[in-house]
Amino acid sequence: MKNMHFSNSILRYAVLLICFLPMALYAHGAQGKRIILKGQSITMQQAIQLIEENSQYTFFFKSGVVANDEKKDYDCEGDINEVLRKVFSNSGIDYVIKNNEIILKSAKAETVQQKSQGPKKSEIVGVVVDANTGESIIGASVQIKGAATGVITNIDGKFTIMAAPSDVILISYVGYTPKEIKIGSRKVLSIDLNEDAKQLEEVVITAYGTGQKKASMVGSVESIKPTELKVPSTNLSTAFAGRLAGVIAVQKSGQPGADGANFWIRGVSTMNGVTDPLIILDGVQVSSSDLNNLDPEIIDSFSILKDATATAMYGTRGANGVMIVTTKSGMNLDKPIINFRMEAQMSQPTSTPKFVDGATYMELFNEAVNNDNSGDVLYSQDRIDGTRAGLNPYIYPNVNWYDELFKDASYSEKFNFNIRGGGKRVDYFSSISVNHESGMLKNRSKDFFSYNNNIEIMRYNFQNNINAKLSNSSKLSLRLNVQLRDMTTPNQGVGAIFTNAMNTSPVEFPVYFPDDGETPYIKWGATERVNADYQTNPVAQAATGYNKGFQSTVIAALEFNQKLDFITEGLSFKALASFKNWSSSENKREGKWNKFALTGYEDDGNGGYTYTTSRIGDEYTTNLTAKNTNSGDRRFYLEGMVNYSRTFGEHDVNAMLIYSQDELVNNTPGDGNFIGSLPQRKQGLAARASYAYAGKYMAEVNVGYNGSENFAKGHRFGLFPSIAAGYNISEESFFKPLKNVVSKLKLRGSWGLVGNDQINGSRFIYMSQIDLGGKGFTTGVNQNVTYNGPVYQRYANEDITWEVGEKINFGVDLQLFHSLDLTFDIFRENRRDIFQEKGTTPTYMGTATTKVYGNLAAMRNQGFELAASYNKQFNKNWFVSFKGTFTYAHNEITKYDESPKYPWQSKIGVSANKNAIYIADGLFIDAADIANHQQQLGAAVIPGDIKYINISRDWYGYDDNLTDTDDWVWAKHPGVPEIVYGFGPSIKWKNLDFSFFFQGIARTSFMVKDFHPFGDSMLRNVLSWVADERWSPDNQNTNATYPRLSRKTNNNNNKLSSYWERNGAFLKLKNAEIGYTYKNMRLYISGSNLMTFAPFDLWDPEQGGGSGLSYPTQRVFNIGFQMTINNK
Repeated sequence: MKNMHFSNSILRYAVLLICFLPMALYAHGAQGKRIILKGQSITMQQAIQLIEENSQYTFFFKSGVVANDEKKDYDCEGDINEVLRKVFSNSGIDYVIKNNEIILKSAKAETVQQKSQGPKKSEIVGVVVDANTGESIIGASVQIKGAATGVITNIDGKFTIMAAPSDVILISYVGYTPKEIKIGSRKVLSIDLNEDAKQLEEVVITAYGTGQKKASMVGSVESIKPTELKVPSTNLSTAFAGRLAGVIAVQKSGQPGADGANFWIRGVSTMNGVTDPLIILDGVQVSSSDLNNLDPEIIDSFSILKDATATAMYGTRGANGVMIVTTKSGMNLDKPIINFRMEAQMSQPTSTPKFVDGATYMELFNEAVNNDNSGDVLYSQDRIDGTRAGLNPYIYPNVNWYDELFKDASYSEKFNFNIRGGGKRVDYFSSISVNHESGMLKNRSKDFFSYNNNIEIMRYNFQNNINAKLSNSSKLSLRLNVQLRDMTTPNQGVGAIFTNAMNTSPVEFPVYFPDDGETPYIKWGATERVNADYQTNPVAQAATGYNKGFQSTVIAALEFNQKLDFITEGLSFKALASFKNWSSSENKREGKWNKFALTGYEDDGNGGYTYTTSRIGDEYTTNLTAKNTNSGDRRFYLEGMVNYSRTFGEHDVNAMLIYSQDELVNNTPGDGNFIGSLPQRKQGLAARASYAYAGKYMAEVNVGYNGSENFAKGHRFGLFPSIAAGYNISEESFFKPLKNVVSKLKLRGSWGLVGNDQINGSRFIYMSQIDLGGKGFTTGVNQNVTYNGPVYQRYANEDITWEVGEKINFGVDLQLFHSLDLTFDIFRENRRDIFQEKGTTPTYMGTATTKVYGNLAAMRNQGFELAASYNKQFNKNWFVSFKGTFTYAHNEITKYDESPKYPWQSKIGVSANKNAIYIADGLFIDAADIANHQQQLGAAVIPGDIKYINISRDWYGYDDNLTDTDDWVWAKHPGVPEIVYGFGPSIKWKNLDFSFFFQGIARTSFMVKDFHPFGDSMLRNVLSWVADERWSPDNQNTNATYPRLSRKTNNNNNKLSSYWERNGAFLKLKNAEIGYTYKNMRLYISGSNLMTFAPFDLWDPEQGGGSGLSYPTQRVFNIGFQMTINNK
C-alpha cells in the first residue's frame, strides 16, 4: 500500500512538472512533537504566534484574554504541554488542548446568570475546512438554526458567533453538504464539510441567467472569478485577454474614456455583419461601454457562452457568443458586511515618439530636396547653425511640439464602498464607486485662459440590489445600476492633437511671440510659407476651446420568481421586466486664434536681436462659441420563463420555455430622420430540455425561434436548434482506481445553428433606397443639359435574411490530483448567408452607381482553446495557484461574389481583416538597377526608392513586364490576432500574497503609415527612427528601414506593401501585484503593462498600425487599500 501511494505521488508531481514551469516550494516547521520556543522581550501574543508558526497547533481565544502589553523573555523546550505550562504560568489563563486546537480562557469564575434571563450566550469560535483537502473555506455561512443570527467565515475560514449551549448552528457553503452542530459545552469548533456532488453542479450561469449542473453541462462555457478582473484599470475589458479561454482582446488606446479593449469570442466569423458578442447584465442587454464601466466589486459571476448549445437560445442575437454578468445579492446576516476600497494610480505612456531637433530637421529637408532635385528653396547654413546654437527662439525656433503638448505622467483615483446584508425576508447589496481619471495633455489653456482643456473624467457608479421574500415560494428582486460620467476634453479631439504634432515643422514658428503690451490677445506663432496656407499651431489649436460632456446610463430590472410545486414538484416561473436609458449631452466651446508671423529681424552684433511680427489672416476676439448636442436611446425588455427541474433517483430532468420581446428607441433621431425615429423591435421563443443519468450520461436540446424587423415578411422569423451530449467517464465504477490521479474526466460535443440579424449596420436593408436629388440624365444637342431627379441607390431584395452560423464543438474536461483542472475545446463555425454587395453583375445592367445586395458570402472560423488552473494548499501558511489559457482562431472566406482579375487576388481562402499589399524587394541601388527593372506603379523612381516584385510574372508566370495594380497580394496575417494566450501564478504565504500575469498575442500584423516627413502641402515633422534608419546618398543600404527622403509626397514609397508590414506579436507582463493582509485590512501595490517583449519596438505593438502618433497605451502603477467590516 505504501509503495502504491509512493508511486502515485511520483506520478502526481511528474504531471505537474510537465504542465507548468518548474517550481519548488519548501515550508519548514516543527512537524514533530518537540517544540522549541525562544524569544527575547516579546509579548504573549507574539509567543503564541511563534508556537503556531512552528507547530500544527492553532489557538482560539476571546478578545482581552491575552494581554499584549507586557513583554518578557521565553526560552522553553519540550512537548506542547511542557511549553504551554511555562508560557501561561501565573498568567491567569487556562488552556485546553483538543486535537490540534488550543483554547484559552480566563481563569476567573463567571457570574452565574439568573434563570429568568434565559440561557446564557457565549462567544463561540471555529474554523470551517474542506473535509478532503483541509483547505479553509472562505465565505461559508454559519447561522443559529431557527434564528436570524448568522456570520460568514473570513479569509482563513474562521468565524466567531454568540450562541447558547442549547443552540444548534447550521454551516453551509455552495458545493458542500450542510452540517448541523449542537453547541453544548464547546467553545471552539473545528468543522469539516464534504463536497456535495449535486450542489457543486448548480453554480454555472448559462443562457438567460439560469444555472446548470456543471457535471451535466455539455455546452462550452467559460467562467472567471470576479477577483481576477480587479486590475489597475477603469475598464473591465482590459482584463479579458489571456484570462478567458476563447476571448480574443486587444487594447488599441490608453485614452481615458476610450481605453476599453476590442474583444471577440472565438475570433471573427463574418466580414460585413456585427462581430461584437451579446452582453447581458442581470438579464438586460447592455453595450461594451456599459460593461467597461462596471466596478469588479459588484460582480458575482461572469460567464462566456461560446458554442451553439450555450448560445442557440438567443437565436439572432447569439451568433458571436454571449457574455453574462450577474451582480451581487444580499445575504441573511446577523451584521451587514461593509467593504471599502480606495486606489491611487500613476499612468505613464508605454512609449513616447521621438522627433529630430530643428537643425537636423532642416538638414534632412535639404537632403530630401536634393534627392528629388525639385528646386525647392533650401534652408541656409546660417539658419541651421543659429538653430543648433540655440540663438533667439523667436527668430530661430526649435520647437518640440510633442513635449509642448504632453506630460510624462497622469494621475487617477478610485473609490468603492459597498454594504451587504439582510434578514430572512429581505436582503440587500448596495455599492457606490467614484473614479477620477486625467489625461496626459499639458493643460496649456490654463497658461493663457481660465479653463481646463485636459482630459478630465469623473465617473459615479451606483448598484442597488434588493431581494424580498414574499412567501416561502415567491420572491421579488429589484436591481438598479446607474452610471454617470462627467467629462472635459479638448475641443478639437485628442487624435487631432497627436496628428498636429506630427504634421507641424519644428522650425517654422515658435509657440507664441512675447506680449508687446499693445496686442490685447495672444500672438500665436504661424506661417504662410506652405502654399500661402497657415500651418496649424498645435498648442494654439489645443488650447483655444474645450468640450464639456455628461452621460448617464440607468439600468433597472424587476424580477419575480414563483415556485409552482403545488402544481408539480420542480416547476417554477420567472418574469423579468427591464428598462435601460442612455443619454448624452455635450457643450462644445470653440475659439479662434490670432496668427502672427516673423516679418524681419536685425542682429545688433552683441548677441541681441530685434524683430518684427505681423498678423496674418483675420483678427479674432477671445470669446468662445458654444454648440450643444444631445443624443440617447432607451430599451424596454420583457421576459417570461417556465422552468422544470427535478431528480428521479439517478435521473436528472430539466426543461425550460422562454418568451422575450425587446424594443429600442432613439431618444434624439434628429429632424427628418424618419427611419431613426422608428423603434427597433424583436421577439422570440426559446426552449431547452436536458437529461442526465447518474451523473454519467448527458444530453441536451436547445432551440431559439426569433423574429427581427430587419427583414421582409416571410423572412423575419427563424429557427435555431442545437443538440449536445456528454459522457462523464470518471463517474463509471471501472474508473475508481484511477481517481487518485485523474479525478474527473468528461467528454462532450455539440452541434447547432445560430443567427445574426445585425448585417451591414443598416435597417430595412431589404428595401430599395432612392435619392430624390440625385443625378438624372443629360440631353441637348451638345449633351450640355443635365436634369436632376430621383435615382436608385440600392435595389430592393426581399429575400435578404440573417446570417446563419453552424457551430460544432468537441471538448474535454479533465482534473488531475483534485487540484489541476484542464479544459480543451476544438471548434468550427461555418457562417453562411453573409450580407454582401454583389460583385459579378455587369455595370451595363444599371449597377454602375446603384448597389445590389444579397446573402451571398460564406466564411469558416475554426480553432482550439486550452484552459488550465491549479490550486494547492500545501499547509496553513502556503497556498499556490496557477492559471493559463491559450486560444487559436483562424478564419477564411469560403464564398464571395466577385470577379477577380487574377486568382491570387480572390478573397476566397483569405482571412478577414487582411490588407492588400505589394511585395517589396528592397530598395533600388542605382540607375543601372532601375534600368534593368520593369516600370512599376506608373511612377518615376530613383535610387533609394522601394522596388516591387512583379507578382503576375515572377510568381505566377504571366507574360507581363509591368508592375502595376495587378501585382498586389494579401498580407501574411490579419489585423485581428489569431492567437491569444496568458499565464501566471498567485502565491500566498501567511498574510503576504503575490501574483503576476503574462499575456501575449501572435499571428497578426499591421501596417506602419502616415508618418512620412514633409509632403506636398505641408512641412511634416521627422521621427528620429526615420532619420536614423533611412537610405541616404551617404548610406546606400538597400535594406534600410526607411527609403530615401522626399520633399514631395512619394506615391511609390507610400504604397501599402510588405516593406511597411510589421509583426504584431508580443508578450507582456500584463499585471503584477503584491499585498499584505492584516485582520480585515489589505494593502497592495500593483501595476499593468509593466514590460513588453516584441520584435516591433517603435511603439506598443498592441496599438496596431499607423504612425504611433495616437494616445499611447499606459503603464499603470497602483497603490490600494481595502478594509472589510463584520466579515468574521
